[in-house]
Amino acid sequence: MSRPSHTLDPARIFSGQMAAAYDRRNSGLRPISDCLHLLTQLVLSDLPDNARILCVGAGTGAEILALAKVRPNWSFVGIDPAPDMLAIAHERLEQAGVLDRCHLLPSYVEDLEAGQFDAAVAMLVAHFIPLSGRASFYRAIFRRLQPGGRFVSAEISCDFDGELFPARLRDWEQVQIMMGATPESLAGLSEGLRHQLGVVGPATTRELWRKAGFSPPIDFFQASLIRGWHACKPAPAAESPSDAP
Repeated sequence: MSRPSHTLDPARIFSGQMAAAYDRRNSGLRPISDCLHLLTQLVLSDLPDNARILCVGAGTGAEILALAKVRPNWSFVGIDPAPDMLAIAHERLEQAGVLDRCHLLPSYVEDLEAGQFDAAVAMLVAHFIPLSGRASFYRAIFRRLQPGGRFVSAEISCDFDGELFPARLRDWEQVQIMMGATPESLAGLSEGLRHQLGVVGPATTRELWRKAGFSPPIDFFQASLIRGWHACKPAPAAESPSDAP
């Protein structure tokens, strides 16, 4: 496993105590994540019974758990460059009785072979990819999907220069307070979104997906600054009789 040069270092960020406290720290977001998981299930409801799903940035396994519970014949590959997070995912999936359908890898999407998956999900991952590497991140996911495969993603997204940004930031502050934010962390919230994370506006995300080759992305979820889209990898155009040799 080699870290792409355009990414931050999740293995360092999400290690040790950070990994151990991750689920507890994000427990305040449970109602939001439950809704996102439900809508993701609906988006993917028409996949075949034996679908193979790639979970990019699998973390502690929340997305795999949510999907595995409702689709007992799906199999999953969960990748995450943070081994400490995957260790927690392994334990949670084993306790849920679904580990036999899951393969967890401490790796990046670029490490996988192309064309393996019926769908890919990447929940709250993209904003950790700097803008300079976001296009190649989406292209890498596109290449791992089979023709007709589905991509579902959610990320922190906002237009910093939009007239509604100050009000949206106040709403996001309330979310952070629910997660245990301190006055000091709230004071740096805007700067953190702008410079520590790779947050971009919805129009930029849609354009990056289009350039990666996906069908026009459909926005299916928003909770404060968390937005979700889904799109397909178009199947090759069918050859018409007039095109045949």
